[in-house]
Amino acid sequence: MTGPAPGRRVPRRQGPDSGTVTVFVADEQDAHPVDAARWSALAEQAVRAQGIAGEAELSVLFVDEAHITDLNHRFMGQDGPTDVLSFPIDAVVDGEMLEGVAETEFAFSGTGPLGRFGYDPDDQPILLGDVVICPAVAQRQAPGHAGTYEDEIALLLVHGVLHVFGFDHGEDDERLAMQARERELLDAFHGPLTRDPWSS
Repeated sequence: MTGPAPGRRVPRRQGPDSGTVTVFVADEQDAHPVDAARWSALAEQAVRAQGIAGEAELSVLFVDEAHITDLNHRFMGQDGPTDVLSFPIDAVVDGEMLEGVAETEFAFSGTGPLGRFGYDPDDQPILLGDVVICPAVAQRQAPGHAGTYEDEIALLLVHGVLHVFGFDHGEDDERLAMQARERELLDAFHGPLTRDPWSS
């Protein structure tokens, strides 16, 4: 499980009060079944549990091994497929963009070029980012990890959402905090996993 966001941070603002949290799910592979409505609901609940209110958007993509291998190489510098990648977008904290945001992404601060042309960030939805999951890898690792394919997808989705919010697991204290939050969210919105993936 990998993700580019360091530390534990939250997006810098609330979205417009008139809107709601929206999760867009795209299934771009056909090797394994994906219940888009189920995973959209879980992601939305996890986002809301992280304190997001108002209009905000998150994208979840299910891709094949070739696609995630390419993303893993381009953005993480790693060879081979991985299970989940996260790409935060609208997460500027105290003027600092989260590391790992693609250079082509633009996190609007209101003081950049668009700000000079009347752009008001408070009228725009929070674009939280993208979570990319590979069902083929999830299926393969599920028996020795979360237990079932559905449990593995749920774990990867919550894990990816937390990376969007700046959670990481590079250091022991970060890993323990992230695992504790994963347990809380999964227990609340998915149910107990068949196996304990954190014991290993």
